[in-house]
Amino acid sequence: MKLNLVIGVFLVALVVVAALVSFVWTPYDPTFVDASRRLSTGGLMGADKFGRDTFSQLMVGARTTLYVGIVAVGIAALIGVPLGMLAGMTPFGWLSETIMRINDLVFAFPALLLAVMLGAVYGASTLTAMIAIGVATVPAFARIARAATMQVMVTDYVLAARAAGRTPWAIAVRHVVPNIGPMLIVQASVSFAIAILAEAALSFLGFGTRPPTPSWGRMLQESQELLFSTPRLAIWPGLAIALAVLGFNLLGDGLRDHLDPKLRRIRAER
Repeated sequence: MKLNLVIGVFLVALVVVAALVSFVWTPYDPTFVDASRRLSTGGLMGADKFGRDTFSQLMVGARTTLYVGIVAVGIAALIGVPLGMLAGMTPFGWLSETIMRINDLVFAFPALLLAVMLGAVYGASTLTAMIAIGVATVPAFARIARAATMQVMVTDYVLAARAAGRTPWAIAVRHVVPNIGPMLIVQASVSFAIAILAEAALSFLGFGTRPPTPSWGRMLQESQELLFSTPRLAIWPGLAIALAVLGFNLLGDGLRDHLDPKLRRIRAER
């Protein structure tokens, strides 16, 4: 097993464990304002300008981050993968081109701008962030699914299935999905890292998770006025975001090397 995969699994596991543990235990109530602990250095990571425990907020913020990432990536996969498979399997070239041009149009639309628009219409919330990130990530899944589907559709076993009278639905379920699955898993891991960054940026701008629910991005936003006097308030959430993004990127890179048969053959030949 490659080192990047091991490190990626370890970092992702840290985030997941912190999120799961936060459901049953935190050192302090992460939303409790204690004026007597304002900017205190007591505890593992001290308290913020409102007296809330930083470590407890980081733990619950991990839960928010994973929640947004899972839902956003789920939205992107549920929309993008079927569209990409349809574009790769359809015998009508115009349909495939139409799907991919619409996909390019969505890809060119910034996720942050979409979130700002949704926030202005429906109000800033975690749901707004999830929808905006999910829709903005659809093109990546559609492109991967289409390219992988087109490779599968020219294989001998798919040609044999067609000759045997298998329906397109049966071919998709029996042959296409199992073969493009590994690539989609890798894309999901990379998209998860992008979703973490996007959620943090949206919360920092005030269009993501609303108070009092802890969020790493809003922790950064609240610490900016104390950046020079109390830098630890920005260091801890910034480090959490960086490690989570690094973990999912390394996990995706490691999974690609592990699941791609071409790369395995290249390593074996070496």
